[in-house]
Amino acid sequence: MRRTIYFFLSFVIWILLTWPFADGTVDLQVAIAGLVVSAIVAVMFHEILPKEHGIFISPMRAFWFFVYASVFFYYMIKANFDVVYRALHPKMPIRPGIVKVRTRLKTDSGLTALANSITLTPGTLTVDLTDDGCLYVHWINVQSDDIDQATAHIARRFEWFIAKIFE
Repeated sequence: MRRTIYFFLSFVIWILLTWPFADGTVDLQVAIAGLVVSAIVAVMFHEILPKEHGIFISPMRAFWFFVYASVFFYYMIKANFDVVYRALHPKMPIRPGIVKVRTRLKTDSGLTALANSITLTPGTLTVDLTDDGCLYVHWINVQSDDIDQATAHIARRFEWFIAKIFE
């Protein structure tokens, strides 16, 4: 079952990236190459992909993923402007440091998605993930050393959506 889901998901991504329908006809070589590569990926890498494969076939999780993508995009743009402001400001108002962020997420997929979301947001970088579900994050402008306040500033905006998708 897991291999089938990953085969289908890989093939859909292949089609979206190559788009063999450019002139109204299907480029058969590209489609066949996509089938072959997707089969190889599904067979070779199914063990390292998330075991929570049910997330890919749930319509509600897909809905929350698209909502989360728009929320993430908003915070990413906002953080870009913040970093540009700090870099161009004559006094360079930064206070870099590493803070501890506590999360309620339990699944590996959810923790990975949260860590990647934090890292992809400019001004923050996930440095470490501990066994108790805490993240250490390098923050360009530390506003609080308190774990709860740092969690509210960095992770809470993503965590609720990620829990809806992966938990």
